[in-house]
Amino acid sequence: MKGPLLPRRSILAGAAAGVGAAWFGRWTSPQATAEEEATDQPFRFCLNTGTIMGQKLTARQEIQVTAEAGYSGIEPWIRTLRRHVEEGHSLKDLRKEIADLGLVVEGAVGFPAWAVDDDARRQQAMEEFRRDMDLVAQIGGKRIAAPPAGINQVPGMDLRQIAERYHAVLRLGREMGVVPQLETWGTAQTLGTVGEASLVAIQSDHPDACLLLDVYHIFRSGTGFHGLRLLNGAAMHVFHINDYPADPPREQMNDSHRIFPGDGVAPMDQILRDLYATGFRGALSLELFNRDYWAQDALTAARAGLHKMRQAVQRALG
Repeated sequence: MKGPLLPRRSILAGAAAGVGAAWFGRWTSPQATAEEEATDQPFRFCLNTGTIMGQKLTARQEIQVTAEAGYSGIEPWIRTLRRHVEEGHSLKDLRKEIADLGLVVEGAVGFPAWAVDDDARRQQAMEEFRRDMDLVAQIGGKRIAAPPAGINQVPGMDLRQIAERYHAVLRLGREMGVVPQLETWGTAQTLGTVGEASLVAIQSDHPDACLLLDVYHIFRSGTGFHGLRLLNGAAMHVFHINDYPADPPREQMNDSHRIFPGDGVAPMDQILRDLYATGFRGALSLELFNRDYWAQDALTAARAGLHKMRQAVQRALG
């Protein structure tokens, strides 16, 4: 039996001792069930429904595609849940369908402007967050993104002040039972880098503070990936996985350039090994906005993405 190919350094070497080839054989098997994959892998595999957003599916259709493709988790968008309710459908029924299909709601994506300087606008954002968290809780979700919406084009903001505002969002999350995950956007002038987000999360001084990072956004920020190994993986629950091509240049890239992991030039082995070494055992959530994938059948695209994720993890850790 072939042993793991993990590098012999730091805690990764020790952690690797328990990772055998038979273990990888179980979860890479085409016959592996979502339940088996959720328990027998280094990471869980989740579909961020932005990946199939272009197919314009309903919330129920997105859930069905996610389950049929073989993912163990789903990360829906708040606007899709809102539309589900506005069209007269039940979130209770949606929660039951998610559970019946064996899926876990790993997180959700919304855009309240929670960190802006304007007091009135920030209060509106907190009310929006409350409503969004309620939607997530009703379908059984425990987390929601807290991105730099509203401040992404504002340079020079006081990160300690943003930390106070994140603390307020975290308090609301405790009340609602949904954890807000601090997200970076690589093009943002505030909260554009892992370093800024780490400072805000630490300075927020709240036990639920956590980071929601993304391969593309880290690359787009220009800071590189070596800083990942300095993080505590236990303080991250979801990690957005994707890749990027060699061209166009980094400064000219946008979200539509995201591609399946392993199909681009991102140092995927390093990223996944460093994530594992930090203690991260959460969900790798496939988040893409590629128009070529949107032109495909949603199930075909979702299945291809999961296959690429499995391959990338096996190459890095197997």
